[in-house]
Amino acid sequence: MTDTLAYRTFDVDVRGGRLRVGEWSHGHQREPGGSALVLAVHGVTSSHLAWPFVARALLGRTADDGGPASARTEPERVVAPDLRGRARSSSLPGPYGMAQHADDLAAVLRSAGASADRPAVVVGHSMGAFASLVLADRHAELVERLVLVDGGFPLEAPPGMTRDEALEALLGPTLERLTREFASPEAYLEYWRGHPAFAHAWSREVEDYVRYDLDGEAPHLHPSTVPAAIPDGNEDLYGGAVLLGALERLRVPALFLRAERGFFDDPARLYPDEAMERWRAVYPAIEVREVPGTNHYTIVMTPDGAAAVARATLGGRDVGTEEAVRVAEADTPKG
Repeated sequence: MTDTLAYRTFDVDVRGGRLRVGEWSHGHQREPGGSALVLAVHGVTSSHLAWPFVARALLGRTADDGGPASARTEPERVVAPDLRGRARSSSLPGPYGMAQHADDLAAVLRSAGASADRPAVVVGHSMGAFASLVLADRHAELVERLVLVDGGFPLEAPPGMTRDEALEALLGPTLERLTREFASPEAYLEYWRGHPAFAHAWSREVEDYVRYDLDGEAPHLHPSTVPAAIPDGNEDLYGGAVLLGALERLRVPALFLRAERGFFDDPARLYPDEAMERWRAVYPAIEVREVPGTNHYTIVMTPDGAAAVARATLGGRDVGTEEAVRVAEADTPKG
């Protein structure tokens, strides 16, 4: 059967203002008992609209599809914020480090009904995985378990590079994009269509994601991420005390999903093989799984990648398909 998902946005009070949050749901709640909530946390210059494929895969199972009756591992809602300094949360003030993101995420979880009695499963992609680890350290009572999608283990600066230089080398084209202006939404779409990560993965959802990222007025449109938000969290990404402490004190189950290819659909993965072997040895409690056929973006922004993420989130059970679930057209974002 086809199940139509509801989509909405709402705002949550945080330090300095209000944080924008997107939510996908069935539009109703099952009887209380266990967590029915997944928190999805996006990457460094992304937004909550990185998650529609994952939300559909997670919520695609219905009450009469033959699945288990228990609601404990079958979420009814997926909530995903625009992180501080990004998208519709771009007006919030810094600092923008992982500790602040973690506190913002805790506010989102509490607003959505999570508690020590009803903790949420937290799925973080890229930088969102780092923030999710710190959330689980600072607000452990709200987190049932973690799924870390191509992020979370400390990054390593190449020999002879400072952390800032390493970040610039890693995110060079991304950082350059934040300084540019675009005359129209179509010009920005054209820029993104040339991105190698989406060469074979362009979709309506990716187009919605790109349109949503724009701020300002034509012909002076610009990406919504505040440039200062990028270096602010850099120390945490490269093994600062906040991240290392969160990893050392980790007390909830955690699973790491590794994309097969890099930011530009290239063989240079975010975590080289030698780095992965090192982190597996240092943090053996974190299970690592490979996700073939994905790059750093498509692991969450395509149906196949999202299905792998959803299976990990649901503990390996089957997930919904694009045919089994759709989002109500009236509730899809228009930019």
